[in-house]
Amino acid sequence: MADETDAGAAGGRLGPRLGRGDEGYTDLLGPDRVLKSDLRVQTYGELDETSSMLGLARALAQQPRVRQIARDVQHDLYLLMAEVATPTAQVARLPYRITAAQVDALDATIAELEDAVAMPRKFILPGATPGSAALDVARTVVRRAERSAVALAQAGDLPAGQVLRYLNRCSSLLFVLARYEEAASGVPYDIAQR
Repeated sequence: MADETDAGAAGGRLGPRLGRGDEGYTDLLGPDRVLKSDLRVQTYGELDETSSMLGLARALAQQPRVRQIARDVQHDLYLLMAEVATPTAQVARLPYRITAAQVDALDATIAELEDAVAMPRKFILPGATPGSAALDVARTVVRRAERSAVALAQAGDLPAGQVLRYLNRCSSLLFVLARYEEAASGVPYDIAQR
């Protein structure tokens, strides 16, 4: 992560550290450098991609509640990225990590939205609205990040915590949020035909 921006360079200025990653290595949060193909880098890259897709969803969504929830998740994703980008032995030193309360908050939001919108009982085709389509793409990216995080945990490189629980709930939230955006916009979801 640090080869792309560095808050410590140039008197605290946030900016690129040009050429630092030209050989295919990047800094983790800490003293370690790893190949950019490292599973840890792949995982936090997929979380970054999810955040970017949520930014697009926020820009396209018509519903203020959808925009706020997407923004809240983006904030959480930065905590997840920091946790994943920190070598396992140093994670305990992080000042902030995803907590069980944040996972519980996702569950509460999912329940709230499911009470407001009838959920489809069949497969849907994403794309009913621009906002819901972007949320569905974000959902698929977070699922990919979850698979990478599981592999990282299996390799012993993800310490015990809430990362896997959060990612699992996050993808569910994004599915429900997409349906909420459609319903609140007055656009029915599109059922996939057999």
